[in-house]
Amino acid sequence: MTAKPLSPGLWLIGIGPGNLEHMTDRAKKVARACEKRYLEGYTAVIPASQEELLDGVIGDWERLMRPSVESPEAILKEAREYPVAILVVGDPMQATTHIDLEARCAEQGIGFEVVPGMSATTMAVSLSGMQSYRFGRQVTLPYQYGNYLPTSPLEMIYSNYNMDLHTLVLLDLDPNGMGFDPPKPMQPDEAVRTLEEMAKRIEDKEGDQMPPDAPVQEWRGILISDIGTQNEKVTTGNLGEISSLGDGWVHTLILPASMSDNEKDAFERRRPRKNGATHSRLPHPSETR
Repeated sequence: MTAKPLSPGLWLIGIGPGNLEHMTDRAKKVARACEKRYLEGYTAVIPASQEELLDGVIGDWERLMRPSVESPEAILKEAREYPVAILVVGDPMQATTHIDLEARCAEQGIGFEVVPGMSATTMAVSLSGMQSYRFGRQVTLPYQYGNYLPTSPLEMIYSNYNMDLHTLVLLDLDPNGMGFDPPKPMQPDEAVRTLEEMAKRIEDKEGDQMPPDAPVQEWRGILISDIGTQNEKVTTGNLGEISSLGDGWVHTLILPASMSDNEKDAFERRRPRKNGATHSRLPHPSETR
């Protein structure tokens, strides 16, 4: 039986985080059926080794960076004529830029459909051992551009903390803030320095230290590295300890508020042991082949 051809339009396809094995069968089928395929390359990334395999999974593709997504006239013109896929690492509707694409298609009468993918943010919460209902609004920690550094991410962390809610912190991928260049994921030491600088600016402005009433280096944290890959790792400790970690490429940080007894136990199980290991994990399928 021959698969029914796709209608013209824009198909936003989630490919899951880290490893193409997380891509659903439907995502693969829809991507292969599109006449043009783009990989969005600035809101999230997959390892280069996985990018090299993508051709074999879905066919030829081109990289799409921020200017082409935020000013998508050329892509929308194509989507009027034939099915066009924009592949997004993780789940495609996590970014406001992608929600804007839906609005543009609706305004212009262009077909639009989402093929959901596994979300790295959901996986991070699951891997952390913290309870999902205990999380407040997530934030993104940006790079500092010259002297410009917004303090709103830390203010939101403080707000969550005051409501006794954990915070999921996404680390920036774009040092220049323009979305042109290949991604350079923020590393743990850069993230902690950025939080310290934000705290200093807030204290200078407010004249008082805000909660939690301790130096940033002493805050508890959970670092999830390389989600979805065979190098996936979860480490807990204070931020001073976490800032010294050099393993991994893409990182996500969780800043817990108060923890239940079960959460405290999970936090302790994820602390590095003397041999450098954390809690035991089963091997990734690729490691057993």
